Amino acid sequence: MEPVTPVSIAWHRGSVFCCLPKMERGVVKVLGGDPKGNNFLYTNERSVIIRNVQNPAIADIYSQHAHPAIVAKYSPSGFYIASGDSSGKVRIWDTTQKDHILKYNYQVFSGRIKDIAWTEDSKRLAVVGEGRSSFGSVFLWDSGSSVGQINGHSKVINSVDFKQNRPYRMATAGDDFTSVLFEGPPFKFCLSHTDHNKFVNCVRFSPDGSLYATAGVDGKIFLYEGTSGSKVGSLADDKAHSGGVNAICWNSDGTHMLSVSADKTAKVWDIATRKAVTTFTMGQDLLDHQMGCLWQGQDLITVSLSGYINFLDQNNPSKPRLIVKGHSKSIQCLTVHKTKDMNKIFTGSHEGGINQWDAKTGVCESFDGKGHTNLVSSIGVEDSVGDLVSCSMDDTVRFTNINSKRHSAGDVVKLNSQPRCSALGSGGHVIVLLVDKIVLLKDRKYGIGIEETEYEPQAVSVHPGGVTVAIGGSDANVHLYSIEGNSLRDNQQVLPVKGPVTDLQFSPNGNFLLVGDANKVLTVFSVADGYKVENNYYGHHAKVVAVAWAPNSQYFASSGMDTIVTVWTLGNNENRLKMQDCHPLHHITALTWIDDNTLVTTSGDACVKQWDIIHGKMCPHMGEDS
Repeated sequence: MEPVTPVSIAWHRGSVFCCLPKMERGVVKVLGGDPKGNNFLYTNERSVIIRNVQNPAIADIYSQHAHPAIVAKYSPSGFYIASGDSSGKVRIWDTTQKDHILKYNYQVFSGRIKDIAWTEDSKRLAVVGEGRSSFGSVFLWDSGSSVGQINGHSKVINSVDFKQNRPYRMATAGDDFTSVLFEGPPFKFCLSHTDHNKFVNCVRFSPDGSLYATAGVDGKIFLYEGTSGSKVGSLADDKAHSGGVNAICWNSDGTHMLSVSADKTAKVWDIATRKAVTTFTMGQDLLDHQMGCLWQGQDLITVSLSGYINFLDQNNPSKPRLIVKGHSKSIQCLTVHKTKDMNKIFTGSHEGGINQWDAKTGVCESFDGKGHTNLVSSIGVEDSVGDLVSCSMDDTVRFTNINSKRHSAGDVVKLNSQPRCSALGSGGHVIVLLVDKIVLLKDRKYGIGIEETEYEPQAVSVHPGGVTVAIGGSDANVHLYSIEGNSLRDNQQVLPVKGPVTDLQFSPNGNFLLVGDANKVLTVFSVADGYKVENNYYGHHAKVVAVAWAPNSQYFASSGMDTIVTVWTLGNNENRLKMQDCHPLHHITALTWIDDNTLVTTSGDACVKQWDIIHGKMCPHMGEDS
């Protein structure tokens, strides 16, 4: 092979398709809103997600928390975000720069933070939750100095809010069925109400401060005078919802309120008449419980227990105008399917969900019907019939049409043990690796595979010619097989590598076999030269997790447990590009190429990211946020 002339490789971040909120049954999801109405906030594990209201595909991620982030709120100035986590720590960070520089960091109490509120001058913060010695704190944002005490509760405080004009008031709501009003600063107890007979989930002041409202698990919403705290009344004659009310939010002029409930509905209320003027029925499934809401300008946003983000349409309450879908748990595998009209990205997640993404717009569509019930370990598209073939830890292989995107009971092949992964061949062949055997499927039926192996199969790839199958084992060898009709034959050829195989792939042109191993080494074999070693590639600091060839077969990418993605040039070990912190919190679980200049990665952060790779230009290295 002729030597490759050294060239530079540069990169910068392309599109980011963000994760959905991390949801728990019975746990309210608090959303934060940009005071300008442009963005909204939510959390997933250790990340805070900033999404554009008008185009939710535009997103940014803050990932500096050491513990799972629970809630994030913009300051009224819009220059800072305060986010709290499960350890009781609040981080205040800049919103105007991509680096999101940390301004202040406070350990407010020891326990889960459940809500945060700012005063209108962006100088004071109130933080409440599950503290051990106290359930809340109110302090100056720039020094942490206390500006009052939050007392009057005997159990966890779920919610807090400030009256956004003088005289200042602060209200809290908790698990002791109580809401408390404070006056200040310094803030001190004023009065409490016990109108609710179950947990109080949410308290919010109207924008003009004339009223504040509380919402509880008892399905009731009460209104109180904003300054004195005297009771004004309730929404609806008895219950506002037939289920617990999880969250409430006022519109900008305080004339209407949005509420969401475990009864799977959202309602818009006219405050003057205290009647519901619009009711949105979100579905009949458990996952249609409405867990959080936000009213941003003209946009009404709710979050379902599924994690789906719903943009409601008051003119058509029977159907949201937009549902933002995605994953809320770790993505384990992905593949790309190219059509004349669009490039589609398919991803499979830890909980068994499969999604389709438009690579250009980021629009996500989920698959309907009852699909996998456990981790999806590998997916691929069988072009000849338009089927997405997926294997899962639920001991099944599924064949789902990518046009209908609907799972059906008749498109499943049951396995007798958990599969590790699978690979597609031509002519309806699917190779599935189990713990100690290799299964061959032909047109969704069992063929003759390998009943018992002397090694543990770990990874598989089928040659583009459709005959040769390479299987990497924990014995630090690659074993070669051949597909003959509906049977798999052992070629009795073994290719040793430097460590237990973690992933492998034939190049698109069929000339090379790329193998990654647990000893941090990449080995490329030349198929035409009888699988002679072309080169070993070193550079990862931990075991290799995934490998992928570019369509031109001249470049390949690898990811490792070191969280680094490396783009390599075939035949030139030195001409490589290291991409650090592509997914800062987790290692990359899977990667693939859309074209020679676009790499796609997924990770445990449940996000899909695209990277623009620039070959052959003497341009400086560009970082993730360039």
